[in-house]
Amino acid sequence: MPVSVASVFSNPEHFRQALGNYGILSLVIIDRGRFRARLTQVVLNDMRLAAGEEELSRIAFVTIPADTVLVSLPIGDRPTAIWSGMELRVGEMITLGPNQRMHAKTDGPCAWGSIRLSGDDLAQYGRALTGAEFVVPPVARWRPPRAALRRLRHFYRAAIRAAEMRSRALADHEALRGLEQQLIHALVECLSGRSIHEEAEAALRHRDILARFEDLAQAQPFLDTAEICRALGVSARELRLACEEQLGMGSAEYVRRRRVQLVGSP
Repeated sequence: MPVSVASVFSNPEHFRQALGNYGILSLVIIDRGRFRARLTQVVLNDMRLAAGEEELSRIAFVTIPADTVLVSLPIGDRPTAIWSGMELRVGEMITLGPNQRMHAKTDGPCAWGSIRLSGDDLAQYGRALTGAEFVVPPVARWRPPRAALRRLRHFYRAAIRAAEMRSRALADHEALRGLEQQLIHALVECLSGRSIHEEAEAALRHRDILARFEDLAQAQPFLDTAEICRALGVSARELRLACEEQLGMGSAEYVRRRRVQLVGSP
């Protein structure tokens, strides 16, 4: 049964909770000011779609659910999220595979779109439509053919608009299934070529350090930098470099902001 929800948020924790199905585990707000975000979600038969608009800079920590591929694509004219230091350019999209753990950073007002579906389903659809093995790397950036990306964004926007307008189209089983099939075909076409960027070994190591750092910060939020480095088995320099590369700030600054939000939360 399809489900569609369009919501406005003034509390960052409520926004994070609404994104729980997409693997958002923490949300640290970077800017001062009034938090405001809008989120539209559409659950189809085999896919979940989400469209977000946010006003303040933030850093989210994300764990992609098991057997899930998450596709991140820009929508509208606003900048979108930067995933572990990978910034989307015009005409690009990012895929994130099952169980990948990383940070997603925004700089000021942003708009983003995402598509979530089973990795097994995507592989089966890909094989059926291309006649070949269909493998999506764990973390990759893509620049699809313009026509394919245009079709994907067209069908994606149609589903999001239908949810926002409470259209009867989402209650029509045949129309809904047709829209989902068009989305899947366009997505497979976008991912049928070679990715333009896959994660380097150094970036993967930094991402692993920061994922373990988040685990530690959840369990013991008031450790100092020296204690954090000892627990992670890394030098202060490497932790700082990983944070600057993937969070856009040093480790001490990120820890401070995280603590401030923790203390100020209800």
